Amino acid sequence: MSEELVRCEIKDQVAVVTIDHPPMNALDVPTKLAIRDAFAELDQRRDEMRAVVLTGAGEKAFAGGADIKTFLELTPETAKRRLMLTHSIYSQIENFVWPVIAAVHGYCLGGGLELALACDIRYASQNAKLGFPEVNLSVFPGNGGIARAGQFLPLGKLKELVYTGASISADEALGYGLVEKVVSEGEVLDACLELARTIAKRGPLGVMAAKKAINRTRDLCLMDRLELESDLWAGLTASEDMKEGARAFMEKRKPVYRCR
Repeated sequence: MSEELVRCEIKDQVAVVTIDHPPMNALDVPTKLAIRDAFAELDQRRDEMRAVVLTGAGEKAFAGGADIKTFLELTPETAKRRLMLTHSIYSQIENFVWPVIAAVHGYCLGGGLELALACDIRYASQNAKLGFPEVNLSVFPGNGGIARAGQFLPLGKLKELVYTGASISADEALGYGLVEKVVSEGEVLDACLELARTIAKRGPLGVMAAKKAINRTRDLCLMDRLELESDLWAGLTASEDMKEGARAFMEKRKPVYRCR
């Protein structure tokens, strides 16, 4: 993992991954590879955590998008390889075993917004600006932005944002469901850590299975969704944690989960 571009800390069963590429945390290839390596390392240490918070260093940006100067070097072939690399990294985050919470502040544009949308939950600072400015370079969001934003935005609003390259405020993003909560400037990381700690206290196998069910059922028909949900739920009955949760409830005490 590149310590220069990404920092990672685990405390109280919560991992904090910080993109540190000043001044705007631009998502060039080395930074994306550092993010990939960070989550690969976290996967090896999954027993030490129950949730992850992803944020950007500094005050200016969560992530400001791509390094534009590298666009001059691209060909269709190299662009395709770069896009597929980014898809794999963002999918790695989207399907990480534990919930990933994006702490968004400042600029969250282009690839930065696409990265945030790959997370399970997004909290935003009041000063956040979100958008897809790619059309200003005569391209469009190609790293999953259209597909993922389309799960939240009405079709017309998605087209408006993509066609104009306009950015929206945190409050507007909240209204459209792109973020789940807006907090005062300077408080977003603390808010995300509080949420992560709350999740970390819940039954870990239940949270893990719920994430699988939510992510895997999105594109299935109703009957396939129900079958997958029932399979995942039934599998939990073989776990010690489920029995511990039931016993703790009946005994009116806090459960002690062991993730097994």
